[in-house]
Amino acid sequence: MVGMDNASATPVAQLRVALEGARDALASSADGAGVVGDALARLSGGELAEFMTLADEVKARAGAAQVRLTAEAAHRGEFTSARRGQGSVHEWVREHAPSLRQGGAGLVAQLGQDVAASAPAGLWGCAGPQAGAYADAARPEGIVWARLVTGEVAPALAVTALREMSRLEELLEPEAVPTVAKAILDFGVQWGARDAKKIRTRLIAQFGRQDEFDDLQDRLRSGAHLSSPTVADGDLTTYDLALTPQQSAALEAAIGPLSRPAPNEVTGERDLRPAGQRRAEALAALCARVAAQDAGDASPGGAPTTMHVQVGLEDLLGFFPATESDTATGTSGRTDADAGTDTGAGGRTGCGRVMLTRAQATILAPTTVRQLACDADIIPVVLGSHGEILNLGRAVRLFTRAQRRALWHRDGGCTYPGCDAPAAWTQAHHLVHWVDGGPSDLAYAALLCQRHHTHVHDQRLTATVHPPDEQGRSVTWDLTPGSYDRDLPGLLTAIHRARAQKYAAATAAQARAAERAHLDTGPPDPWLHEPSDDLIEHWVEQWMADHDAAEREAALEQDELDDALSAVLA
Repeated sequence: MVGMDNASATPVAQLRVALEGARDALASSADGAGVVGDALARLSGGELAEFMTLADEVKARAGAAQVRLTAEAAHRGEFTSARRGQGSVHEWVREHAPSLRQGGAGLVAQLGQDVAASAPAGLWGCAGPQAGAYADAARPEGIVWARLVTGEVAPALAVTALREMSRLEELLEPEAVPTVAKAILDFGVQWGARDAKKIRTRLIAQFGRQDEFDDLQDRLRSGAHLSSPTVADGDLTTYDLALTPQQSAALEAAIGPLSRPAPNEVTGERDLRPAGQRRAEALAALCARVAAQDAGDASPGGAPTTMHVQVGLEDLLGFFPATESDTATGTSGRTDADAGTDTGAGGRTGCGRVMLTRAQATILAPTTVRQLACDADIIPVVLGSHGEILNLGRAVRLFTRAQRRALWHRDGGCTYPGCDAPAAWTQAHHLVHWVDGGPSDLAYAALLCQRHHTHVHDQRLTATVHPPDEQGRSVTWDLTPGSYDRDLPGLLTAIHRARAQKYAAATAAQARAAERAHLDTGPPDPWLHEPSDDLIEHWVEQWMADHDAAEREAALEQDELDDALSAVLA
């Protein structure tokens, strides 16, 4: 009996009794019965918190014990020194600690092997390594080991801290190394191993060698990148973006206010857009604003976007209306079927394909082309039935700079009810869509921000322009979905009638001018009907020069847009 008592007093026996006791005390059956399950219903609120802390302490100290047992096994050579494969530390841990197969076996194995390998042969005691980096209280390894064996630092945080210190140690002032190691552990204990990496830059800025932080920022700039778009027909276009802290701060400062949820207090509409969609639309609005400023300064009728869209001849008839003269005289000869009109929804069939940009081959739906036609140069490249180029069109339908300024003064900002976006953030919207034959007149125009411009096209909303009311508003929106399609026939009738009257007046003026010329008793002008070959050649050269100048101007505008966007992201 005395022998058994002496045996139970040995450290090995005490360890076995302690671990078996903790294991048996916390054991539960499949239905939850056991010491823990039997006591749960009897615990008060305070006791629940108390025993939660005790269980956590048991778990933390058991994890520390696993690391120390692994290190001891590695020190003795219980398995081969390789870290992977049959007979490795990792396999040994997985075999004897089945719960770690669910995660964590690699961390325990790595720590145990590193600790054992750092101690010279024979310099290993009951408390762990007696020499080497893990035995030096001034080294990061020693600082980590001292807090690991107590259970305060888990294996995951220990490995993270050691990896971070291996990257930082050469960048720091030597006397700051222990301070930085402790800071990483303290932060990780509070916020987790993953977040412990987030303070790396701040630690370099505060404790790094002279000019080290500046050098780091220089190296970061070379790593910043924005990939070319990856385009899939009818799908989202993806980019890969990495920014320096300075670039990220500038970008977030710009899109942060624009990406906040914006419920409409006037109409009661909730902002149900997910955060990712709000941020994407904020970035698009920011780019459109910069492009609009550049284009507005470049030419009287400049547009935020210049886009070449490849379309077939039949689809083109669905995108764009007859010319103004054809509409006025009624000679276009087009039917709804010819134009590709979907009479059920007021939309048009067909599609367009973007050309000459890094977003080449992007497919645009008719609704998207309609919206872009309000405030973007869309240059149709018309293809025949065999793919041959029939015509290279030019954008001629945009509001002029003077008209835009007039809208700024008249509307003051976005005209959608409840929106307070300033005029500089808005686009000029055709109340009768240009692709439906709407004119670029102030009587059929209103300012809309990017978000509500999209909303108006999606919901097919219409508005009327009138003299300023008591609140100073000159535009009133009908928020009934489909109101645009409902009112479009009447609006087009009024527009066509006005165009016909204008055409008739112009025709009468031309007739009067011709009559006055006929009554002139002077000799006939030989240049009136038969221009010389030299004059015709001069006209051709002038036309080609104008065409070349227009192409150069379009290329310059695109370059300026790219530079402006780069400046915003810089």
